Amino acid sequence: MNDNPLLDFSGLPRFADIRAEHVAPAITELLAKANAALDQASADTTPAEWDQVVVPLDDASERLSRAWGVISHLNAVADTPELRAAYNEMQPAVTEFGTRVGQSLALFEKYKALAAAKDYAQLPQARKTIISHALRDFRLGGAELNDADKSRFASIQDKQAASAIRFSENVLDATNDFALFVEDIRELSGLPEDVIAAARAAAEQDAKSGYKFTLHFPSYFPVLQYADQRSLREAIYRANATKASELGAKPEWDNSQVMTELLQLRKEEAQLLGYPAYADVSLAAKMAESPAQVTAFLEDLAQRARPFAEKDLEELRAFAASELNLPDLQAWDVTYASEKLRQQRYAFSEQEVKEYFPENKVLAGLFDVIQRLFGVSIQAEQTATWHPDVKFFRIERNGQLLGQFYLDLYARAGKRGGAWMDDARGRRALKDGIQTPVAYLVCNFSAPVTLNGVQRPALFTHDDVITLFHEFGHGLHHLLTQVDELAVSGISGVEWDAVELPSQFMENFCWEWDVLQSMTAHVENGQPLPRSLYDKMIAAKNFQAGLQTLRQVEFALLDMRLHHQAEISDAASVQSVIDDVRKQFAVLIPPAFNRMQHSFSHIFAGGYAAGYYSYKWAEVLSADAYAAFEESRSADGSTLSAETGQRFLREVLEAGGSRPALDSFTAFRGRAPDISALLRHSGMTA
Repeated sequence: MNDNPLLDFSGLPRFADIRAEHVAPAITELLAKANAALDQASADTTPAEWDQVVVPLDDASERLSRAWGVISHLNAVADTPELRAAYNEMQPAVTEFGTRVGQSLALFEKYKALAAAKDYAQLPQARKTIISHALRDFRLGGAELNDADKSRFASIQDKQAASAIRFSENVLDATNDFALFVEDIRELSGLPEDVIAAARAAAEQDAKSGYKFTLHFPSYFPVLQYADQRSLREAIYRANATKASELGAKPEWDNSQVMTELLQLRKEEAQLLGYPAYADVSLAAKMAESPAQVTAFLEDLAQRARPFAEKDLEELRAFAASELNLPDLQAWDVTYASEKLRQQRYAFSEQEVKEYFPENKVLAGLFDVIQRLFGVSIQAEQTATWHPDVKFFRIERNGQLLGQFYLDLYARAGKRGGAWMDDARGRRALKDGIQTPVAYLVCNFSAPVTLNGVQRPALFTHDDVITLFHEFGHGLHHLLTQVDELAVSGISGVEWDAVELPSQFMENFCWEWDVLQSMTAHVENGQPLPRSLYDKMIAAKNFQAGLQTLRQVEFALLDMRLHHQAEISDAASVQSVIDDVRKQFAVLIPPAFNRMQHSFSHIFAGGYAAGYYSYKWAEVLSADAYAAFEESRSADGSTLSAETGQRFLREVLEAGGSRPALDSFTAFRGRAPDISALLRHSGMTA
């Protein structure tokens, strides 16, 4: 066991040494120690004191969490049959431990005693927040249930965890399995050169002729956006819209039953806890007060966005009919026609912009923004990683290490789609000093390609750049915290509907002229983005903002209804809820075969159940927070105000989850949040 890399907590994870056979022995040992710590902390003979209850249990739980976090991360970015089997073997035991902690009535009593102690009022705010959160979480974890209900509750947790994993695996397997081969290059008319080159390289890797397209975003989305051949667009759209469903390639990857079971299990969990629906359970730990408040917020936003969405769609249909000979605009035509309309209206294409965003320049520009706003420095470091493409960096202030992060940018087989930040290690005060935080930052961008015999750097679309800034916002929240208590350090303890505040806030800098000047260099001649092209990008910034807003509201309302009032008995009843939401709120209805819900991992496998509204909820906060930087523009027009950045750092990023998010926002802004900045940024004002 001394040789097991998963049990080595002396530094960073030893990714080069970790094997599937290490998983079960390491997790078994760590679970035994965590259970022993739980028994000791909750024992009658243990005094209800912070150092006797919280610290020892944190020590044992954190080691388990860190090791399991490494395994879960590898399962997401470097999936193999062996690792998946090892992960699935131990996942129920890990879930069971979490349930045991949450249901420990004896430990619950210790926390009640901590809250009732004479010195409670004198405790640091972070510790008072931890105690308050713990009392809430014990109730949500079933600590007050009778023995029979506790047993059923634990069973529900196990089944939910297993179903969520199965949902995610089905999506990944269906994504990895699909391949569309095109033999004749003439069928690829309209596609950019680098996309064609990547498709050719993918086919060659499979020892096939022609061009290979997959359901990984950098492969399929350019087909929808640029391919002149309508049948090609339809084929890739249909495959993506039906993956992991009963209409997909393989029955064993159909998420119909998994999705239904998850919704039914969540409803039963809520009823065991005395709540009418799972949405009420979800919101108990969020900023929003009730499902009714969330629904009212979303419906108000839908009402504001609808006139703009209707205008967007009317213009798109007229353009498609008159200019593209597409009088019957179909779902697989929308992205293509939108890109053509954008090019005609604003005289530029996304591909043209992409030529100015090589990876090295983008990262340098991003780091410059962070350094100027928050007074830190970022340098590359060497360490073991899970793939040769992964990079590693450290963040310092005045020579003092604040945190480190891994950066995994490119899409590849065996890697989950999307983009995310996850924590490898949290900030915490230890006896011998501060444990600095470590983060994983993961995206799925196009990798470098060889074009006409020349290796080109990875080129990012402007949307990719926005995604990168978004994930770095999460990373900064985790890495720059100054809270020393693990449970509320960084993003830990932050309400889920406020956790997107720093990430969406960072996106705004991707539209600033001085920022884009510093992070662009044309791949052929090295010239920065010209002002004329920037002006066109700004003019097009809110292109189809109405449609995009309404689409996000549609997803959020679907999520809330599935977890609030809907009676779900099978996949058809899920589809019925979707159809009702679209009938009431959408202006662009997908075809009947569309099964987006079967790969809606955010709500079925990603922690956003009855929480997808968080993106729009937090966008109110983030837009209003960025307005403070707009108000402090310098004479040259820059929003990179170090003074305002330091205030945001102090009141939001450093504070982490140590106090309510609304308190952090108000401390920064000096008032409650206002939706007007979001509407203005989205171009949805009169």
